[in-house]
Amino acid sequence: MSTNVDMKLEVVVLPVSDVDRAKEFYGRLGWRLDQTPPGVIQFTPPGSQCSVHFGPDLTSAAPGSAKEYLIVSDLEAARNALVAVGVEVSDPQHLGPEGPVSGLDPERRSYYSRASFSDPDGNTWLLQEITTRLPGRVEAAATSFSSARDLASALQRAAAAHGEHEKRIGEADPNWPDWYAEYMVKEQTGADLPT
Repeated sequence: MSTNVDMKLEVVVLPVSDVDRAKEFYGRLGWRLDQTPPGVIQFTPPGSQCSVHFGPDLTSAAPGSAKEYLIVSDLEAARNALVAVGVEVSDPQHLGPEGPVSGLDPERRSYYSRASFSDPDGNTWLLQEITTRLPGRVEAAATSFSSARDLASALQRAAAAHGEHEKRIGEADPNWPDWYAEYMVKEQTGADLPT
């Protein structure tokens, strides 16, 4: 098979024991309930291009055996939103030299801060804060923002970095829109950020 063929992850099947209970839970999270064939429930998280399916006889996996990742640009905001709708979410932790450490990563580095929650069956969702992707993870031509919230967060980070850039050059930068655009694309693709 050619490695040049696009393959996009579309759906993950979740093993659940009670479809109605799962439907209520994922609806409470604010995930979109999509139109599907009979016997299949499909929810899509906000900003995601991948959905989840559950329903009777979709999988032989034991209910509660799934472990999935959700990428967020602000772990604190995501955690607070889940807690606000009654979901029990673990305290944030980050990866330290000796393993997990309580609290958000002090530098808010991508891939370091995490929290988790489970659905009523015990399927685990790990929230991982990512603002800058690893190099090569996202192609420059494919950069996009899946929600107004993600775009606003990226603009805030670009504005802060641009403020430091203007301090270094000692004057206002009239070409700030191009600088922002370059910064935001490089941040998404994991390339070296402009200074």
